[in-house]
Amino acid sequence: MDRRVFLQNSAGALGGLAVANSLSPMLNATQDARPDIAVAKGASADKIVRAAVDALGGIRRFISRGDVVVIKPNMGWDRTPELAANTNPDVMVALVKLCLEANAKVVKVLDRTSDDMRRAYVQSGIEAATKEAGAEVIYVGGGRELQPLEERRYRTVEIPNGIALKSWPILIDVLECDKLINVPIAKQHSVSKLTMTFKNLMGVMGDNRGRIHQNIDIALVDVATIVKPHLLVLDAVRILTAHGPKGGSLDDVKRLDTVIAGVDPVAIDSYGATLFGMTGSDLGFVKEASKRGLGQMDITKLNIKTIEV
Repeated sequence: MDRRVFLQNSAGALGGLAVANSLSPMLNATQDARPDIAVAKGASADKIVRAAVDALGGIRRFISRGDVVVIKPNMGWDRTPELAANTNPDVMVALVKLCLEANAKVVKVLDRTSDDMRRAYVQSGIEAATKEAGAEVIYVGGGRELQPLEERRYRTVEIPNGIALKSWPILIDVLECDKLINVPIAKQHSVSKLTMTFKNLMGVMGDNRGRIHQNIDIALVDVATIVKPHLLVLDAVRILTAHGPKGGSLDDVKRLDTVIAGVDPVAIDSYGATLFGMTGSDLGFVKEASKRGLGQMDITKLNIKTIEV
């Protein structure tokens, strides 16, 4: 090959390589893109939880070897799983197993209940199911008033950007864990319209929580500025469509066999609102959180991946 042809061919090859290199970031971005929300549907709670978490990048994106993990369900009510007042125990078991598969040091399950703690933990089905799966179930108190020994499980922390709340006692287990997973059930609520990820944070609060109902939307977002879960999994296996948060009638329960996972609480709750024929803008706490820059309320701007299992 003469020198002129060699240089022409080399230039062409280098040009092609330059084009390939200029495209590779876009190709890699496409390959590495993760959805903002993963919506998994199917009859097996274990499979849909795993599918949703896998779509977000897998459990090892969130949990590392040796982590102390707190999984916070809603198990505040003396109700069986069929009545959809508490997080589905099968969803909880799936998450406990995933964390242990990622070599978490310990997985704690806890919630400050509204009904009697012992009855709520048992009736929800979560205590027995998660213990069997390998979790440590923590008793943190329940009801309107905490006992003196229970109050020691909470530490008062400042809320620098708080509007309604400037400080509040928060569970020490939550403050000191390596990773926090928030796992609410999607349901109707008599005060806040719906209860999902933001409302579920009330279960990590000490003191007299009833006081925040006077300004609940602002107060919930105040708490969310200092308690920031690493992973959110919204349980919509069954949803409670009326008479929440406690329910009590199967007539108010709708089975969807769905979980919604992500890291943006505003996005998760905005999507969750659609399960009830609402939008995020219909919920005061979602609008407030969006205004404070805690997430994306407009779900048309989200990358949502739906998975049928």
